[in-house]
Amino acid sequence: MEIWEGNIRNMEALHTPVLLEETIQYLAPRGKGELMLDATTGEGGHSFAFLSRFPDLKIIAIDADPLIQQAAKERLGEFGDRVYFYSGWAQSFFASYPGDLKRPDTVLMDLGISMFHYVKSGRGFSFRKDEPLDMRLDTSSGPDAADLIAALPEKDLADLIYRNAGEPYSRRIAKAIVKARKEGAIRSSGALAELVEAAVPPAYRHRAVHPATKTFQALRIAVNGDLSRLPDLLEGGLRTLKAGGRMGVISFHSSEDRIVRNFFREKSRDCTHSPEAPIDRYEGRRLVNLLTRKGLTPGKAERQKNPPSRSARLRVVEKILELEEDGK
Repeated sequence: MEIWEGNIRNMEALHTPVLLEETIQYLAPRGKGELMLDATTGEGGHSFAFLSRFPDLKIIAIDADPLIQQAAKERLGEFGDRVYFYSGWAQSFFASYPGDLKRPDTVLMDLGISMFHYVKSGRGFSFRKDEPLDMRLDTSSGPDAADLIAALPEKDLADLIYRNAGEPYSRRIAKAIVKARKEGAIRSSGALAELVEAAVPPAYRHRAVHPATKTFQALRIAVNGDLSRLPDLLEGGLRTLKAGGRMGVISFHSSEDRIVRNFFREKSRDCTHSPEAPIDRYEGRRLVNLLTRKGLTPGKAERQKNPPSRSARLRVVEKILELEEDGK
């Protein structure tokens, strides 16, 4: 679930899974005793709905953030051994998928950030709070957001803010950050939000969406490697999925959706094999069928009830061919 901070009214509201009915429609079990991988579990909203509606279903719930996974364990505790939790990045789980474990019938990936991180993580995801400027999902590794803005040259910082979020005033914001950091490290979300707000034109400050929204989004994406991790995440999920199984991905901004769309389109093409072709190319055959060619977006009722859903898009494919390397 991606939160649109400009529209948050009840900051303690429970996580609401987006496109829930559409996800269930396309990914509902088609047989008994099926296994589903929730590769980005968050607070467990989608998993809770699937486990509630389908008593024979089992789920492996994966998340890189131990803190939010604890929240999911509490939410899903009533389902007992029907849900197993894996703490770590999903692509690592796919890469080491046990050979003696049943192949999943379904893989779900919700690429959004949860309200939990804005409200309860204390890591500076929200520009409406003054918290340490961290933004990492996995706090055990890698530089945090404060480290990033302290180290990047002005041009690279501006490019990052524009590339990851399409911020039109990225160069003004980067210039202001570089100027401010000469006077001392920018270590809190509140300080960064104030700096961004002062850097943009007055008219930009008074829109419905806070002027720091895109800057915070861009830094979060960079710190967690959201876009750089995505191709391996998609490849690993599809490779792990059994033939005949379905894979659904919910994205929340255009750069994410472009990667998902192009990945699925490439896997759905009829290809002619050549010695130089990747292993997933076969004569006249495709790996997947596209079940949602343009992707599914929320209807008017969901957008009104849950504004954060406004940018969500669900794409679903059905795997029809095993890869030679699958062998599981």
